[in-house]
Amino acid sequence: MERSVYDRMNELETRHWWFTARRAIIAALIGPLLKEKPDAAILEAGCGSGGNLSMLGHFGKVDAFEFDANARNAAVEKSGLDVHFGALPGELPFTDKRYDLIGLFDVLEHIEADQASLSALAGYLDERGKILLTVPAFPFLWSKHDERHHHFRRYTRASLAEVAQKAGLKVSYSSYFNTFLFPLALASRMLKSLTGSNQPDDQLPPAWLNSAFARVFGFERHLLGHVRMPFGLSLAAVLEKA
Repeated sequence: MERSVYDRMNELETRHWWFTARRAIIAALIGPLLKEKPDAAILEAGCGSGGNLSMLGHFGKVDAFEFDANARNAAVEKSGLDVHFGALPGELPFTDKRYDLIGLFDVLEHIEADQASLSALAGYLDERGKILLTVPAFPFLWSKHDERHHHFRRYTRASLAEVAQKAGLKVSYSSYFNTFLFPLALASRMLKSLTGSNQPDDQLPPAWLNSAFARVFGFERHLLGHVRMPFGLSLAAVLEKA
């Protein structure tokens, strides 16, 4: 990602509606996966500036790695964890450990070798371990936001399942999410395309709007895991060894 994107993420991930609501949704998805594992071993692959580490710590013992040095330092400062350097697919720490849950939250789209990366992470799973990942959805939504974040692709349920299968994994659950705000986001991206606007999508909106978006997006945590949303700006999936 561009340096400005990392810096903005570090600044906003405790306040911006997208980060706070996504974190609540991720927590809601993790709960059932680890309900019989109060001492779960958890790895966050590509933890960025560490915004999810405290939340993950409620579910077990957390390890984490991150490629970018500045983001890694921020994650250490926020979490107190010894966040290691790591780069998917081939430069990974913790080679002697196996995990009940590996979190890969909006990371896979940044990696050209997505199949090899999932295959590498599969080798870190315990016998019944699972990978929980989130990725941006639908190639037709490609925008300057994706270019600024150095994405290689956006996924559909089918394309993600195909990559997972080739990596020796199966999808036990997948659903689109950020569904309720989808029409508004689609209209915004179309308007930006027509006007040539370069305004970043991840700027912090006014407090009242930030709060409203957080409530609308965050409400989906009550639905995911029970129903599969037919469309959305993002895609969540649970993967396990085939």
